[in-house]
Amino acid sequence: MRKRALIVGLGIAGMSAAIGLRAAGWTPVIVERAPARRRGGYFVGLMPEGRQAAVDLGIAEYLHTRNPADEGAVWELNRHGKRRPGLGFLSQPGHPAAVLRGDIEEALWQGLTREGVEPVEVRFGTSPAGIDDGADAVEVLLDDAATGARYRESFNLVVGADGLRSGVRRTVFGPHEDHMTKWNAMICAFQLPDQVPSYGAEDSVITARAGRAAWVFGFADQPPTALLTYRTTDIDGQFAGDRVERLRTVFSGMDDPVVRYVLDSLEEAPDHLFDSVHQVKMERWSKGRTVLVGDAAWCMNLYSGMGATTALQGGAELGKALRGHPDDLAAALADWEAGLRPAVRKHQRIARVKQQMFVPSSRRAEVIRSGVLRLARKARDRQAAKRRATAPRPEEQLPATAGRS
Repeated sequence: MRKRALIVGLGIAGMSAAIGLRAAGWTPVIVERAPARRRGGYFVGLMPEGRQAAVDLGIAEYLHTRNPADEGAVWELNRHGKRRPGLGFLSQPGHPAAVLRGDIEEALWQGLTREGVEPVEVRFGTSPAGIDDGADAVEVLLDDAATGARYRESFNLVVGADGLRSGVRRTVFGPHEDHMTKWNAMICAFQLPDQVPSYGAEDSVITARAGRAAWVFGFADQPPTALLTYRTTDIDGQFAGDRVERLRTVFSGMDDPVVRYVLDSLEEAPDHLFDSVHQVKMERWSKGRTVLVGDAAWCMNLYSGMGATTALQGGAELGKALRGHPDDLAAALADWEAGLRPAVRKHQRIARVKQQMFVPSSRRAEVIRSGVLRLARKARDRQAAKRRATAPRPEEQLPATAGRS
């Protein structure tokens, strides 16, 4: 008899885990509290490890990437609103793939529902109200929002893939305060209707000041997405009142055309992400027959640039671990965690440095950031010039017989 797993959450981590478990011979059931699948979303840079995980999960052929040609033009604005060439997210080592969050979820959905494989049951408007772990099974109390019904169901494993404020984590591992670290920062991400006026369609634009910054991420085949981020010690107060007005207050005095356009566009945006920044740190990602994946287990936050990558990895590697230990769940979960934790720990630490690149903490940090990026830009330009100088000329690439009469 096939083992059954309840996966809570239809995001990147949840669908990755479902595909991984199905490949390991399990029968996954996904519950999602939202009434329908989410679309679109903000910019994601998918790193090489994430692209390899997409191959392992069998979804690479469905993944639509949107990288501008030659990484696109990147512009940095100074305090006077004047632009100069800069370095953007896609300029970092590893050559990230530019995608929307929804592009990854669409590829995973195609992988879940493609012909020729066992379909995965997905229940929308459904969430767990209780989880009772036993020696041989987990009894889960489920709520159906559409009907108001509450019922119990038995599974061999529960996978919490329900994000930063995971209900599964709170139920099984304790309150959020025990696991969520405070970063005293906020983010707001959303889709722009069009490129910032006077910039190329695929350009990326950055305007970063002490304590606040605006980023515009350019794509090859659609309008950019925007990120507003700022530092604050009053996190609770940021959620009071109108969000657009709060952001206008935060960015007042930062009067450049990019910030103005982004704030004006936010007022018309059909949806946006507005949230505080945290990391999740836990001694263990599993307990009995319950395991956490993705942001629920190890949220590294947006500054790390590794959230989607590790969510894909988490699901792919969980499936491999279960295949390697088909009759020993505890050993499978232990091996899975031991394999992932070193990289997660490393990227959580690096995220503090990356935060300074996204939004410097002080005027001094702003100056240092500017200098570091200027040196990095010059080094990259020198390397590019060297590659061009040593590349074979077109006539040197002709076959040996070419040009002979």
